[in-house]
Amino acid sequence: MSIAIIGGGPGGLALARTLHLHGIDAVVYERETSRDARTQGGSLDLHTDTGQRALREAGLIDGFHAIARGEGQDLRLLEPDGTLLLQEDTPDDAPLARPEVDRADLRDLLLDSLPSGTVRWGHAFAYAEKGSVHFAGGGSARYDLLVGADGAESRVRRLLTDARPTHTGENSIELGIPDIDRTHPGLAEMVGRGSYWVLGDGQSLAAQRSSDGRVRVGLIFRTGVDWLATSGIPFDDPAAARVRLIALFAGWHPRFTALIEACDDTIVPRAISALPAGLTWPSRPDVTLLGDAAHLMPPVGEGANMALLDGVLLGQALAVHPGDIPAAVRSYEREMFARTSEAARMSASVQALLHGPGAARRMLAFFQPEPPAQPEPPTGPEQSVSS
Repeated sequence: MSIAIIGGGPGGLALARTLHLHGIDAVVYERETSRDARTQGGSLDLHTDTGQRALREAGLIDGFHAIARGEGQDLRLLEPDGTLLLQEDTPDDAPLARPEVDRADLRDLLLDSLPSGTVRWGHAFAYAEKGSVHFAGGGSARYDLLVGADGAESRVRRLLTDARPTHTGENSIELGIPDIDRTHPGLAEMVGRGSYWVLGDGQSLAAQRSSDGRVRVGLIFRTGVDWLATSGIPFDDPAAARVRLIALFAGWHPRFTALIEACDDTIVPRAISALPAGLTWPSRPDVTLLGDAAHLMPPVGEGANMALLDGVLLGQALAVHPGDIPAAVRSYEREMFARTSEAARMSASVQALLHGPGAARRMLAFFQPEPPAQPEPPTGPEQSVSS
């Protein structure tokens, strides 16, 4: 089998790792020029039954435990006026149900598990035809199976479906505070060791630690499709942009706007998009998708977990069906469609809780649901009295 994997994110690398374990060669074509070409973003929480299951079956769970941060499971949930609704501090001996791991550390773990030359850097997908994949700037390669692991704006997806991501109505702006324990110890204590959420009506603020001491601050606005372009925020002037962003949080407790004020000049605006929940396509014998290319969903913690499991399960299906790629693809897609459809619908329902009046209280109920009412104990049969 000649397997070409387009994209060197978690899902594509997990597929390459699983194939390597089963003695099947594959090549990952990645458009970035090297593993250090850009920063890899914030951290991920990997769940026991999905992301961690994938790493366990890929023989990488011990390496994951060495880089995972159990304290990253800490959570603080607040309202805009400063009311603390929930504080969960993770005991040192707590199980690693959803520990945090930096994206860069996870990627390094996967890359280091692959034979030299598995990843071909600087290969941007251009198009595919008749069993050949062609790259921007020239060059091509043959394949028996082409796997699109090329993310939200996948170009491989076009070979299987006309579906495209659509804007969810939300936009995010990512900022950050470097070395927060040294530069802003008071804010460091406020944020804590894990995730810090403040949920308001139509906008929210989230802060989360990374292993390098940086706190990533995410501002989410439910403002419609064109807001990033029409808001007038000068993203190319970080100091002025912070002033405008702080003004958007007028009426919030000053300690929240202090987080924004303390951020450095790294400002990344993003429109949030998703594919239709339950997306499927007619199976093709030579092309399939995994990760965000297949099932981009709202960013509430499921995407990377699903991508890792996609990669491992596709690799296992190819190993179970040696010489029969169409059967392997059909088997993989049946399971993937069912599993990720459920995850996408759940993600959309959680996203709906995060905005609007009372968002923080709704999330509190999500984390701490009321126990079901207990029925009244029976009083026994009535006694008849005879004279």
